[in-house]
Amino acid sequence: MLKNLLSICMFFCCISIINSQKLKLPSDSIVSTKHQVSINGKKISYQANTGTLPVWDDEGNEIATLFHTYYFRTDIDDNTTRPLVISFNGGPGSASVWMHIAYTGPKVLNIDDEGYPIQPYGVKDNPNSILDVADIVYVNPVNTGYSKMIADKEGKYPDKEKFFGINADIRYLADWITSFVTRNNRWRSPKYIIGESYGGTRVAGLSLALQEREWMYLNGVIMVSPADYKVLDGENPVAKAINLPYYAATAWHQKALTADLQQKDLLEILPEVEDFTVNTLIPAISKGGSLSKTEKEAVAKQMSKYSGLSEESILQHNLVVPTSFFWKELLRDKSFTVGRLDSRYLGIDKMDAGNRPDYNAELTSWLHSFTPAINYYLQEELNFKTDIPYKMFGNVHPWNKENDNTRENLRQAMAENPYLNVLYQVGYYDGACTYFNTKYSMWQMDPSGRMKDRIQFKGYRSGHMMYLRKEDLKTANDDIRAFILSTSNQGKAAKY
Repeated sequence: MLKNLLSICMFFCCISIINSQKLKLPSDSIVSTKHQVSINGKKISYQANTGTLPVWDDEGNEIATLFHTYYFRTDIDDNTTRPLVISFNGGPGSASVWMHIAYTGPKVLNIDDEGYPIQPYGVKDNPNSILDVADIVYVNPVNTGYSKMIADKEGKYPDKEKFFGINADIRYLADWITSFVTRNNRWRSPKYIIGESYGGTRVAGLSLALQEREWMYLNGVIMVSPADYKVLDGENPVAKAINLPYYAATAWHQKALTADLQQKDLLEILPEVEDFTVNTLIPAISKGGSLSKTEKEAVAKQMSKYSGLSEESILQHNLVVPTSFFWKELLRDKSFTVGRLDSRYLGIDKMDAGNRPDYNAELTSWLHSFTPAINYYLQEELNFKTDIPYKMFGNVHPWNKENDNTRENLRQAMAENPYLNVLYQVGYYDGACTYFNTKYSMWQMDPSGRMKDRIQFKGYRSGHMMYLRKEDLKTANDDIRAFILSTSNQGKAAKY
């Protein structure tokens, strides 16, 4: 009897140890798997290295470990001239899952042609991946994916301020990128960094940090639906007016414009709305209470025509219409709300009344398909086994937004490095980081205009994650591919 009890105790003790080990990831480890994929009709072979690589402090102590997945072609003998793309998503606090399994990588979500979830969940080959022209590493910052801080020998974790803020984030990620490039012998490769949403802020800052702290010079920065907080958090007339072109695009898509505008193509309408925004709306809002009643009503009338909202509701907001109100109001008469990050998506609220939607219709739709897909893919296809939950979104707050000079950092990096080019990619139906916000930020980044031949802007008929729409998945990847091929600068001297 005693012998049986001891056996049972030992069994459960072993199970407990195994479970404990499963909930602890080594700080420095890689699982490798071999694969093939057909891209643009050509079959290529590649390897996926999935695992962790530490972040070290100045004394050489491990303070964090970053989970990442590195894809590289195995049918190429020499990667000296082969570009490397380093990919981040945003948040801050978002895992690098979105572009990993829906955009540039060798696998994409099992979704319909417009980006909506379908079952069975999972992934399929991505015939549009940029892996044919560049190797790619997807990086999860601290507290996202499986990335985490590491406690010292006394069990004390590092100060969160080392990671959770605009400049802290840039600093430790620049260090980590250097470690990754060194370990994988990619110093000679042309290098690109791509960031989506808050990732745009991140890579803009990294462009200069890598040059001035790590002496690593890039060939390109790719900004996907980038967030510029100097505009988003602004209380000036530009910040208050700049959403109107997005309102027009969304209203056009939802068939809420007047008949004369609705019969035009979207790209015929937007230049007209942009001109009105810059030359009429911004000056009108600048006048504030000094604007005459006649002028105010005339501006509201034109805004109504372009936005699909009533003149009355626009006047009630003194020409400054919040995005949250727009998402609630545009289709209120049809009992639908429109999505924040992608206004093609519709939601249903408890009540038609109110000033903002109950939830983000697009984000719930995306999590519906992304969450099961990334968990399945990492464990079953990349063979990375763990019982630790994959954090789609992690707690990184409070996030320090002070001293945000990332827009200027990118300009300075371009000025210092004649090789450095920038590609902006945005969706017209993105209501969080609107396409016209991006245009304005781009104009302000290079106010002299002397580097405009090294800056490209591409717009797509979808939202924040434009690549979820099948047509845009192909076009947007082709745009990145062309950008990389035209900026790898083989044999060209870096000089003005």
